[in-house]
Amino acid sequence: MNIRKIVIAAVGAAGLLTGTVCGSVAVADPSGAPAFRQLSGVGSDTTQDVMNGIANVVTINGVKVIGSYNATGSAKITPKDPTASPACTNMDRPNGSGAGRAALLTSLQAGNGCLDFARSSSLTLTAATPGLTYVPFAVDGVSYAITPSSTVPRKLALADIKAIYHCDAAYVGTGPNYKLTALLPQAGSGTRSFWESQVGITEADVVAGVYPCIKDTKNGAPVQEHDGRVLDDKSIVPFSIAQYNSQSSQTVADLRGRAILGTIDGLAPNVLNTNFGVKRDVYNVIPTSKIGTAPWSTVFVGSNSLVCQQTGVINTYGFAANANCGDTSKQTP
Repeated sequence: MNIRKIVIAAVGAAGLLTGTVCGSVAVADPSGAPAFRQLSGVGSDTTQDVMNGIANVVTINGVKVIGSYNATGSAKITPKDPTASPACTNMDRPNGSGAGRAALLTSLQAGNGCLDFARSSSLTLTAATPGLTYVPFAVDGVSYAITPSSTVPRKLALADIKAIYHCDAAYVGTGPNYKLTALLPQAGSGTRSFWESQVGITEADVVAGVYPCIKDTKNGAPVQEHDGRVLDDKSIVPFSIAQYNSQSSQTVADLRGRAILGTIDGLAPNVLNTNFGVKRDVYNVIPTSKIGTAPWSTVFVGSNSLVCQQTGVINTYGFAANANCGDTSKQTP
C-alpha cells in the first residue's frame, strides 16, 4: 500500500449519545459533598471522565461514595481527609493505568487507606501483592487518529497499521528523517499497552529503540493519551473512540484539535463500539480481599452493582455497556 495524501473535512462523532450528566462538561476530581469519599481511585485517562460521571450519581444512603481523581491536573492530590489520614496529604497524582495500579498497590502495602481502587483501560494480570481483581464495567474501541490533511489515508487495514508501527520503510520511509511518525501515549498508559498488543510490538522493544519511527514525546513533552493537539500532517496516534465522541459532544473538555478518526478493516468508529474490530474492556481494579466487603462489593461487584446500573451514564461518555459488568474472575496471581 502506498501512503497517499488525502484532504477531507473534519467530521463529528458518529451517531447519537444517550443520557445526560449534569448537562455540562464533566469536572475533574470529586465535586460536591462530601469532599472526601469512602472509595478513592486514580489511574486511567481513558475512563476518568466516565467514572467522574458515575461518581456524581452513585450514592449509598444519599451520600456520594466514589472519589475519582483525574490522570492529569495539579501535581498533587489529597484523596482522604488529612486530619484523619495524614499520610494521604499531597500524594503524587498518578497518570495512566499503570501508574494508578502502582499507586493502589503502594497504598495497600502501606495500609494507609489512601486509595481503594484504580481505573484501568488495559488488563495486566502480572503478580501483585496484595492480589488485585480487574472488574470490567464498559467497552471501548480504539482507532487511529490523524489530521484532515494527513499523508495517512482515512481507511487502513490493521495490517497496514502494524506495518507503520513496525517502521516498515514502505510506509514511513527511512531515518533519520522519517516521512511519518508513529506516536504512542505516555509510559504507563493503558491505551499505550493495549495498542502495542494490537500492532504486535512490545514495550521493551519500544524502550530499546527497536522501532525508531515511534515517539512518545512531542517538543520534549510526553504525549498525553486522547489529546489530538499533538498531531501534525505526518503523524498518527491511537485514540479512544469513547473519548473522541464524548469530546465531540462537549460532554468532556475537547482536546481533539484537528484530529479525526480512521476506519480499520472497513469498520468505521462508532459510538457504542460493540462491533468495532479493535475494542477492549475497561476496568476498575479493586483489592481481591475486598470482593465481598462493602462498599467495594456494593459499588463494583456483580451485574447489579451500583456502577453496573449506570448504563445511561456509560453510554453518555461514549462507552458501551459490558455484558460481563461486575465480573470478578480476572485476578492477579
